[in-house]
Amino acid sequence: MSHDSETTQLLEPAAPPGAGVVGGSPATPTAGNAAALNATKESLEDYTLRFAPRSYRKWSAGVVATSALGGIAYLADFSIGANIGISYGTVNAIFGILVAAVIIFATGFPLAYYAARYNIDLDLITRGSGFGYYGSVVTNVIFATFTFIFFALEGSIMAQGLELGLGIPQWLGYAASTVIIIPLVIYGMNTLAKLQVWTTPLWLLLMVVPVGYLLISHPESIESFFAYTGESGDGGPNLASVMLAAGVCLSLMAQIAEQIDYLRFMPPRTDANRAAWWRAVILAGPGWVIFGAIKQIVGLFIAIYLIATLDPAASATANEPVHQFLGVYQEMMPAWLAMTLAVVLVVISQIKINVTNAYSGSLAWTNSFTRITKTYPGRMVFVVVNLLIALVLMEANMFDFLNTILGFYANCAMAWVVTVASDIAINKYLLKISPKVPEFRRGMLYAVNPVGFVSMLVSAGVSIAVFFGAFGSGIQPYSPIFAVGLALVLPPALAVLTRGRYYLRRTDDGIDLPMFDADGNPSDAKLTCHVTGLEFERPDMVRSAQDAPDGGPQYVSSLALSTDKTGELVLPAQK
Repeated sequence: MSHDSETTQLLEPAAPPGAGVVGGSPATPTAGNAAALNATKESLEDYTLRFAPRSYRKWSAGVVATSALGGIAYLADFSIGANIGISYGTVNAIFGILVAAVIIFATGFPLAYYAARYNIDLDLITRGSGFGYYGSVVTNVIFATFTFIFFALEGSIMAQGLELGLGIPQWLGYAASTVIIIPLVIYGMNTLAKLQVWTTPLWLLLMVVPVGYLLISHPESIESFFAYTGESGDGGPNLASVMLAAGVCLSLMAQIAEQIDYLRFMPPRTDANRAAWWRAVILAGPGWVIFGAIKQIVGLFIAIYLIATLDPAASATANEPVHQFLGVYQEMMPAWLAMTLAVVLVVISQIKINVTNAYSGSLAWTNSFTRITKTYPGRMVFVVVNLLIALVLMEANMFDFLNTILGFYANCAMAWVVTVASDIAINKYLLKISPKVPEFRRGMLYAVNPVGFVSMLVSAGVSIAVFFGAFGSGIQPYSPIFAVGLALVLPPALAVLTRGRYYLRRTDDGIDLPMFDADGNPSDAKLTCHVTGLEFERPDMVRSAQDAPDGGPQYVSSLALSTDKTGELVLPAQK
C-alpha cells in the first residue's frame, strides 16, 4: 500500500475505450476529500467499506473456493468435538454436531449466494436485509467478537504445541502466536489467497494420515468410540444433552462471514462457468460446515481413543489438538518425528485460520468505526486492536472455559445470521416485501430498519436469558431453539407489520446506467467520483446531492459517502 502514485491504476484499472466511463473530470484533491482519498488508497487490497469491483476479481471460482476453505483449517473443531463428547457422550455429541450442521448449512446458503452474486461482504448484505445503514453496526461488533474469540482459541492451541514441543512457556507462546500474524495480514486478499493455496496440501496430509491409520490399524477404536458415555457415565440419547452440544457447535455460525470475505471475490457467473461457480459457492460457502462437522467428530474420536485405549488419565489433555495428534503420531513413528509433525500441524493450522480471523476482524471494526465517526483510521489500526483483545483472552486462559464462552456467544451469532437468512429467503423471495437486490449505499437506506434490528435483539436477548436459566433449568439447554426460532419468524412478522417501509429511503440512485449486465452480474461500467477523482464501478456509485458547476450531475462513491461528515453529498429521501 505504499505506492500511492499507482493507487488509481491498481484500485480500478482504467476502462478501455468505449467502456462507458462517465461522471466528469476528476476532482482536485482538497482537505474536504482527503479522508475519502486516503481511505480509498488504504482499501487497495481489502475493499473494507465497499463492493468488490470486477476489475479486481481476477481469480477463478476454484481458487476462491480453495482460499475460502483454507480458512477453516483451524483446530478448534477438534477441541469442540472432544469437549462436548467428553461432557455428553459420543451419541449426544454426534447428534448435536449434526443438528448444528444442518442449521448452519441452511442459513448459510442464502448469505453465500448473495455474497458471490453481488460481490459484497456480510455487513453490506446485512444492511439491506432488514438492518439499515447504521443498524448493522451491532452485527459487525458480533462478528468482530467472533474473530477475536477464535483467534484466541487457535492461539491457545498453538501455544500448547510450542510448550509441548519446544518448551516455550505458554504466556510467551500466546504472544508469539499473535505477533507472527501481523505481517501476513497487511496486504489483504492477494497474500491470503497464496498462503491458503500453498499450505493446504501439507495441512491435509498431516491431518488425514493419522486418522486413516487409526481406522485401519485399530478397528476396535470404532467400537470404543460409539460406546463412550461421557464423564457422567450416562451418555445415552438425551435431547437436552443434544441441544447443549449443538449450542456449542452453533457458536461457529458466524464462520459464514469469514467464508464470505473470500466469496465476495468470485468471478461473474456466466453460462460458461455456471457449474463451477455454483460448486464453489456451495462448497466454500455453507459447505464449510461439512468439513467442520467431520473435524469435530474426528476430534472426539481421537480423544476417546486416547482415553479408552492408551490412558484414562489422558482426559485432562485429550481436548487439546496437539496432544490428540501427538498421541496418534507416536503410534506411527519415532517420538522425535511425532513431536515435530504435531507441532508443524498446529503451527500451520493456527496461521491459516488466524490470518483470516485477523483480516476479517479488522474489516469489521474498521467498517463500524468509519460509519459511526465518518473517519477512516486505517485497517491496520484495528488489526492491532483485534489481536490485543485476543491476547488478553489467551492470557486469561479462556481455554478452560471454552464450552461456556462458545455456548453464550452462539446465541448472538445465531440471532444475527438467522435473521439475515430469514429476510433473504422469506421477505425477499417468498413475501417479496424486502427488495430482492441488496442495497448498502448511504442515502439509499434508512439509518435503522426495525425488521432485522429488532428481530435480532429480541431473539438474542431471549435466548441469552434462557441460556443463563432466567426461565428455569428445564428449558435452559434449549436456548438455540429460541434463538433460531425467533430469528426465523420475527423478520417476516415485522416486515408485514411495517409493510416494508423502512427498507429503502430511496428507490432511485440518480444514475441512468443499468446496475447489471446481460448475465445479471453487477455492471463494470465506470463512473468518476467527484470527491476523490477516482473511477469506481457502477454498483458502488450514487448521484451526488451536489451538482457540477455547470449544473450537470456529479457522482460519488459509497466510500466517499461513508466519510462525508456534513451529509451534504447525500441525496434527500424520496417522498
